[in-house]
Amino acid sequence: MSFHVLIPDKLSREGLEILQVVEGFRLTAGSLSRAEAMAAAADADALIIRSATRVDAEFLAAAPRLKAIARAGAGVDNVDLAAATARGIPVMNTPGGNTIAAAEHTFGLLLALVRHIPQGHQALLEGRWERGLMGTELQGKTLGVIGLGRIGRAVARRAVAFDMRVLAYDPRLQIGEEREGALSVTLDELLAQSDIISLHAPANDSTRQMINAQSIARMKDGVRIINTARGALIDAEALAEAIRAGKVAGAALDVYPQEPPAADYPLIGLPGVIHTPHLGASTHEAQIAVAVQAAEQIRDGLLYGDFRNVVNVDVLPALTAGG
Repeated sequence: MSFHVLIPDKLSREGLEILQVVEGFRLTAGSLSRAEAMAAAADADALIIRSATRVDAEFLAAAPRLKAIARAGAGVDNVDLAAATARGIPVMNTPGGNTIAAAEHTFGLLLALVRHIPQGHQALLEGRWERGLMGTELQGKTLGVIGLGRIGRAVARRAVAFDMRVLAYDPRLQIGEEREGALSVTLDELLAQSDIISLHAPANDSTRQMINAQSIARMKDGVRIINTARGALIDAEALAEAIRAGKVAGAALDVYPQEPPAADYPLIGLPGVIHTPHLGASTHEAQIAVAVQAAEQIRDGLLYGDFRNVVNVDVLPALTAGG
């Protein structure tokens, strides 16, 4: 039996090698344009993507033989899950592979935000000696973590090591439950008590633009906000207005509703806001880990019907029956 695996995004060599040695597997891999990827999808049995490829209904229609999709990463918001589910195609992610990278990047942004590190660097480049960039210490401050999954828990552990008080909001937790040193509270309690809020929730109907004018009004004056999860979690206009008004002291953003963000994105160029271009998972270790996991999941799914980490779980009964 032969299978064509399409990989239109750059994938680490270690992941490719897992599939290259499987008898009957043919790979089309490389950084492909959308047109190139859709053309190659005509006889593809499986698809491995990162964040660059958008698998919408049009893409799926161009891939009539598709049996499985693996996302080398955690988020699957670049996949039309409803369309994939309607076709019975399992969509798998690779949870855990980029946890440490994302948590460390979050904490790097947190330190940069409270100590004005980018601004100090830029001042020296411009010949200015800015000793007036007064920061704040993390010890004794309250960090609110919204979304206590793998990355949220890893961030909480690091915050505890900095002697911070950590609150968490996650609808899967019981109020008063403690995980990794983080105390589970209501969202209102977290918003009201946190000095810094870090977002680690998925983007869905209940979380989209959860940071908005109403939620910001319930926050402390001078709060800081970090987003390394999904750009859709923030109402950019509302946050920009709150920063200009002094309600929010600053923000650090690694993700955007549209990537790269449009030139008129209201938080670009705003004083007190630091930006990185979606670097949360950009470590050698993380990219190898998610590539290997995605490749193994596609291999085992196609050969043995062993589909792991399926996010559109409605397809599972048919897959089990078929096996």
